[in-house]
Amino acid sequence: MTAGHRITVERSNRHVRVLHGGRVLAESDRSLLLKETGCPDRYYIPPEDVRLELLTPSGTHTYCPFKGTASYWSLPDAPDLVWAYPDPKPDVAEIKDHLCFYEAEVG
Repeated sequence: MTAGHRITVERSNRHVRVLHGGRVLAESDRSLLLKETGCPDRYYIPPEDVRLELLTPSGTHTYCPFKGTASYWSLPDAPDLVWAYPDPKPDVAEIKDHLCFYEAEVG
């Protein structure tokens, strides 16, 4: 990590629901909350709680020096809406294969 940059991952005690176009894409009481310096808090949802059949893998990959290389999934009207780290850096190993959405409802 660079000076002043911090990432924490903790179990969320909140119900997380992801909707797009009125359709539920994910719903979980087992998500992880990732807090990172300079970024909004993000919920990472286990794949068992995501409707994977609605998502199409994308060819997009991005690299974060703190988390690793992300893979992306899309909906027909929402490219690269979802991402995950299949091989995350050791400091954030808990998020392996959990999916994160750009927008999620928390209840």
